[in-house]
Amino acid sequence: MKHRIYLPLDFHPRLGDYAVRLGVTPAELDAAYRWLLQHDGAFEEPGPDGVRVAIASVDIERRIEPELPRRLYAALKQEVPAQLIPLYGINWPTFKDRWLRAWEQVYNIAINKIPSHTVRLAWLRLGGAKIGKGSSIWRCTEVIGMNSLVMGEDSVIAWHCQIDARAGLVIGDHVAIASHVLIVAGSHDLTAPEFWSVSAPIYIEDYVWVASRALIAHGTRLGRGSVVTANTVVAKTVAPYKIVGGSGAKPMGERPHDLNYKVGGKGLFTLLH
Repeated sequence: MKHRIYLPLDFHPRLGDYAVRLGVTPAELDAAYRWLLQHDGAFEEPGPDGVRVAIASVDIERRIEPELPRRLYAALKQEVPAQLIPLYGINWPTFKDRWLRAWEQVYNIAINKIPSHTVRLAWLRLGGAKIGKGSSIWRCTEVIGMNSLVMGEDSVIAWHCQIDARAGLVIGDHVAIASHVLIVAGSHDLTAPEFWSVSAPIYIEDYVWVASRALIAHGTRLGRGSVVTANTVVAKTVAPYKIVGGSGAKPMGERPHDLNYKVGGKGLFTLLH
């Protein structure tokens, strides 16, 4: 099984930190990491900035018999701001996951069309989403993986978006995501004969503006105050305050660094949004 989720930070420079955390030597930890690589618990592949490290996105912790590889996998899971897929069976994690997916489907079919911020946000929060004060998701926007969605304060996701948070979606304060935006948690391994899923967390920092019909792909990090213009596809890190757009999300300018506005996506004038 090679379904995998990329770690948001490179593992290798922090090998010593993990060794200290787990109370072992770097050599012992490196051996445990090599064990995970050999047994499909961890994965390496070339990336734009060096080697990318991923772990199995199906939670295999209880199937890992050697103690130190199991403890290392558990520590690496904590790096991902998402709940991994459980090993399905007759057990509580499976029941909880199936219940959450059903709760999610009811939201996407019916609840997201109710013209009440209070009802929609309550449903999302009961499903595990963490949504800060003054933030909202407007009507007719679909949310997948709501239990791995985090939104700060005074942020808004507008109408008719598709939000896939299954690999972890972390949105800061005062973020404006316009209508018809797609946020996609993952893809599939195009180099393998099997249809393995690959995914990665997405981070959208404070004061970001994503314009209509943009697509934010897995592994993207939008720095503070950055702007993604309409119809742009982004699958990389965008530096703070940069404006990107067009093919390849090329730099187009820069915003002021002293941003201090409120988005106001949940208020009197958006009562029925």
